[in-house]
Amino acid sequence: MVKTEIIVQELSVKEPVMLTSFPGIGLVGTIATAHFVTELGLDYKGVISSEILPPVATLIDGVIAPPIRIYESVEHNAILIHSDIPIALEISGLLSQEIVHWAKSINASKIYSLAGVATFEGKHRVFGAATTKELLNEIREHVEIFKTGTISGLAGSILNECVYQRFPGLALLGETSGFNPDPRASAQIIEALNNLLGWEVGVERLIKEAEYIETQMQKLAEQTRIQEHKVPRKEEFPMYG
Repeated sequence: MVKTEIIVQELSVKEPVMLTSFPGIGLVGTIATAHFVTELGLDYKGVISSEILPPVATLIDGVIAPPIRIYESVEHNAILIHSDIPIALEISGLLSQEIVHWAKSINASKIYSLAGVATFEGKHRVFGAATTKELLNEIREHVEIFKTGTISGLAGSILNECVYQRFPGLALLGETSGFNPDPRASAQIIEALNNLLGWEVGVERLIKEAEYIETQMQKLAEQTRIQEHKVPRKEEFPMYG
């Protein structure tokens, strides 16, 4: 059996909300969680390790950091899982199981799976979905509800696992025009979370540095594009992930 584990220090939060993001269309979720980490100065708490993850180490100011990291915000009572690498289809199910199982073990209140949705309409709306009608009612005043479609990649796999394990799960999908990095769509997701959770996380720097971020993250966007194209899609649906 493939060894996959979550290695984390002792947490200070109690019944936290959990945010998860893995590279997908427009890197919408990835840019959003990266902004949370830097804007709020989040505390690094641990990693997700697996024998079948790509042999890649991330450099942060010259210091080695594994590519899937876990952060904590005591102020916002939140746990954040951020990935610097796209996740292969073959390990999505296993990774999702570990994440949801861990969320339950730390008494997390719910999981928000952050990702992008490509509609090619040039707008920056935020769409939402949830594992139950009750959860959907909690977000319908702040987002547009997606009634039909698919959510691909680990973002969708985590939500499926929430259903299997009867754990509260929601998706926030930032509208983007394609695979190119889209910090403006990420800013809209952050604003939606501010409204939903009563946070006040600024997005001014994210908007100001949008062009720089787009350039810096283009290589990851291309790697994600290659990975996403390996996933079978139904032509009648837009692309979510």
